[in-house]
Amino acid sequence: MLLTIDVGNTNIVFGVFENDTLITHWRVVTSRDRTADEYKLLLKELFALDKISVSGVRGIAVSCVVPPVIAALEKACLELFTLKPFLIGPGIKTGISIMYDNPKEVGADRIVNAVAGYDKHKKNLIIVDFGTATTFDCVSKKGEYLGGVIVPGIGISLEALFTHASKLPRIEITAPPAVIGTNTVQSMQSGIFYGYLSLVDGIIKLIAKEMNEEKPFVIATGGFAELIGNACSSISEVDEFLTLKGLKLIYSKNLAKK
Repeated sequence: MLLTIDVGNTNIVFGVFENDTLITHWRVVTSRDRTADEYKLLLKELFALDKISVSGVRGIAVSCVVPPVIAALEKACLELFTLKPFLIGPGIKTGISIMYDNPKEVGADRIVNAVAGYDKHKKNLIIVDFGTATTFDCVSKKGEYLGGVIVPGIGISLEALFTHASKLPRIEITAPPAVIGTNTVQSMQSGIFYGYLSLVDGIIKLIAKEMNEEKPFVIATGGFAELIGNACSSISEVDEFLTLKGLKLIYSKNLAKK
């Protein structure tokens, strides 16, 4: 089995693959202060919860955009699985060319998503990742990572409203019954939900023009992919686990046969 770990600013997503099948996954809150012992205990409990033996793990692949987490997570994996995690970073084989001005600036999760999307579709792609930030990543039909767009994510946008507007409450992010809200909560939900639908569709339209694609293939992933992605007219496919699949692919290109 392969354990894949996607460390984001808001959540850590763990996935376990048996050959090519994702057999289970877990999502936990990211904590920069969690110790190696806490990660070890957490992983033991998660594996036990799904009745999976930790001894069956033969490899670990990690994508991380929160550097303070790496050391504790690596130590936990060494102690629990006696395996050193394979960390996505500069110099590894990905199968795609990175056309960014400085390739080292591109977040590991963005490259992993691009690898997974291109491996599956082999065409011009736009990948929208609804995470802490909402990112738009562009891949050419030749397998080139062209760059993209970064905007504030849904969660932090909503938190900013709550934090900086004293009379606005903290609300659940969900689709409202109508665009015109008849109370404060519905008005805020409408602004976030329909605002992001318009933002996503609008940015994709501009990107498509630059990529000379009349109707580009667009994949949505990340924590809010189901909510927003399924409602956007420009989204072609929703794949919540695109990053985990990309981690498996990159691990296979680099270590699976060693």
